[in-house]
Amino acid sequence: MLLRVPTSVSEARECLAEGAVLIGGATLLWATWQRDGFPALAMSLREVPEANVLEPTALGGAVVLQRVDDRVPDALRLAASRVGTGAVRRSATVGGNIVGSTLRCLLPAALVLDARATVLEPDGVRETDLAEAVAKRPVLLSLRWRTPVTSAFFKVAGDAGAEPPLVIASAVHAEDDGSHRLRAAVRDGYDVLEGSVTRTDDVEETLQALRATALGDLPPAAWDIVHAHIAASLP
Repeated sequence: MLLRVPTSVSEARECLAEGAVLIGGATLLWATWQRDGFPALAMSLREVPEANVLEPTALGGAVVLQRVDDRVPDALRLAASRVGTGAVRRSATVGGNIVGSTLRCLLPAALVLDARATVLEPDGVRETDLAEAVAKRPVLLSLRWRTPVTSAFFKVAGDAGAEPPLVIASAVHAEDDGSHRLRAAVRDGYDVLEGSVTRTDDVEETLQALRATALGDLPPAAWDIVHAHIAASLP
């Protein structure tokens, strides 16, 4: 396997055009390649500046999870800190977790931030929503979002080898009309559900409105955990 390490988006685009397969932390890819065979050409984005941003409103796809710190909102920071072991977080990348994994622990946090994805394709760079990025699995250069008023993340303790544990992310955003909007996303098993409602002064009223969204499809036990977490995290 020949590994290319481009230093610019244009070089990375050339690699894609040549058929290069993206390799990030390769925590999931390695076992697959050992079983099915290694690609002839691979590339890493670790030297592409646009894929390594770490700012209050942006996070690069090539950033390893161990580097995600308090420069980003709490929901993303905490989500990254709860993925796997320290060894995994030192090699797994943001892009690999969101578009290269079936677990997608960071996806609920990115959804509640209303993040947009900047992706690289053979014909250029474009922006898209997270739903398309997850479905089509392009090369993720970065995520960008508006700064929320507050955000939170919670992951239920799980056992190794068991079904993925419940993951809950929430964020409150200031709207242009002066109101506040609550966004929440939950990973239940391998499914991710999300909902968005206007935040009122009555916490229970807000949560009942949230239950009327797609989050109402959660099993009662899961909803009870979501209810308790969001009620405790709302400002």
